[in-house]
Amino acid sequence: MATTPSVGFDLDMTLIDSRPGIAATYRELTARTGVPVDADLAVSRLGPPLRQELSYWFPPEELESAVHTFRSLYPSYAVTPTVLLPGAAETLAAVQAAGLRVLVVTSKLGRLARLHVEHLGLPVDDVAGDLFAEQKATALREHDARLYVGDHVADMTAARIAGVPGVGVATGPCDVDELRSAGAELVLDDLTGFPAAFSGLLRLAL
Repeated sequence: MATTPSVGFDLDMTLIDSRPGIAATYRELTARTGVPVDADLAVSRLGPPLRQELSYWFPPEELESAVHTFRSLYPSYAVTPTVLLPGAAETLAAVQAAGLRVLVVTSKLGRLARLHVEHLGLPVDDVAGDLFAEQKATALREHDARLYVGDHVADMTAARIAGVPGVGVATGPCDVDELRSAGAELVLDDLTGFPAAFSGLLRLAL
């Protein structure tokens, strides 16, 4: 159990814009396997686990091999092109300034998520990977998260199940109305508005 409370964040399209790198990985996957994947379509709906996306393109008997190949390509193709989303650095600084830990909870494998954290120098204390929707709630509780910030309706589900306020950012595949309908306590256009709202959110959460 964590001894210091944390604020949880999703990774892709919440803290980082990984679309260019992930698209490049999908294109290389197509080149390696001969199976056409519409990379632009795939990265327009980031959030659910990789296996779900690949199931749209690969037959069941090839799915696990495709997952393995994609993940083996990921470090070479997906990390360097990825950039921070607007307001992400300031948001993490605000969390640290409040004396809370920064927790990343993502559907991406933890070891791949850590590559982004290290490459971008993010001040992240813990990473919990390979989790989606209600699975994320377990990690939020284990790490004593007081808020969860994400771009997907499934992130709002995770926050609700964990019993913490969910903060939606409309930088991913889900718009403001979808995030609000999914139970977000607050919905922001992007993270640039998070530092100003943070103190009020903490009063709600602590």
